[in-house]
Amino acid sequence: MNSKNKGERHRELAAKLIHHSIRLKPKERILIRGHICTKPLIKELIVEAYRVGAFPYVELEDDEINRHLLRGNVKEQLATSAQWAMKKYTDIDALIIMTGDESSMEMTDVPVEMHRLQGEMMHAATLFYVNNRRWVLLNYPTSISAQKAGMSFDEYEDFLLNVCTIDYVKMEAALEPLKQLMERTDRVRIISPGTDLTFSIKGMPAIICAGKKNLPDGEVFTAPLRESVNGTIAFNAPATYEGTPFGDVELTLEKGEVIKAVSKHMIEMNEILNMDEGSRFIGEFGIGINPYIVKPMGDILFDEKISGSLHLALGAAYNEADNGNRSSIHWDMVLIQRSEYGGGDIYFDDVLIRRDGLFVLPELLDLNSN
Repeated sequence: MNSKNKGERHRELAAKLIHHSIRLKPKERILIRGHICTKPLIKELIVEAYRVGAFPYVELEDDEINRHLLRGNVKEQLATSAQWAMKKYTDIDALIIMTGDESSMEMTDVPVEMHRLQGEMMHAATLFYVNNRRWVLLNYPTSISAQKAGMSFDEYEDFLLNVCTIDYVKMEAALEPLKQLMERTDRVRIISPGTDLTFSIKGMPAIICAGKKNLPDGEVFTAPLRESVNGTIAFNAPATYEGTPFGDVELTLEKGEVIKAVSKHMIEMNEILNMDEGSRFIGEFGIGINPYIVKPMGDILFDEKISGSLHLALGAAYNEADNGNRSSIHWDMVLIQRSEYGGGDIYFDDVLIRRDGLFVLPELLDLNSN
């Protein structure tokens, strides 16, 4: 347990978000958006924003209210919401988004079609802030998120505050050699139990993630060339989409497209894959390195950073590493390759770079203990 009290640690986290993640400046307008349960941190963020000389604005959310709205939303209603959202994101300079799981099952009875419609209608506004504004996403500790992680609330809260306030400047420097290597690489091969997948990342930028967009953080991501992905991959961390947990997901791809999918929820799986033309293609490939995140937490914000992991995302690519895939979904799925999870290798241009979750090239060894 950290010796600092909870108030001190909230202030430390608020300072990390304002100064490292958002890099807020005087007179800038920042929107702080969070679930009602995140109020303790919201208050500290307001104080820190005023200390900078910036102008904070707050938007509170509630899962139960959102569910009631989502179940009845129609296209005309969402069009108005999308216009308001675009105006809001145009007017601000930076955005802090804090989620706080209130119920793991709150959205499970909302039809997939309603999620799809909302995703389509809000897509332009979301892309605008993602690509044109400084933003960061944080998960706030709740009893539900602690339960998902298999921890007591106190244990989980302590873990989260620790992992969100580590030295991300040091992490960023340690990730630079991996970024450079990925940007020199053409062919990637991933081998694990049930997995043999190849694709090209030739000419694609690699993006370091070290506390600027997510907290916690710790990955480098890029995107495969859209039609270059071939083979099969079996993910071994739970994949959740809009509240529905999918287990034992296995994808087979040919010329970039998912031609076969296996999971415990095949009806829902096929609905997601058939949402639009881009939902069967891969929009992201990332390698996770956070040394403090060592097991699935039931939350993709953590799971995609697991030490010794990698992830692929079905659907939309990010602008920073854009392979041209467009979709209303972006669904990350995680494969952990450490020995206790079955092991596995990553090859770049036929050279082994990581075995059983540990990097083997001299310039990457620091990532094993960062």
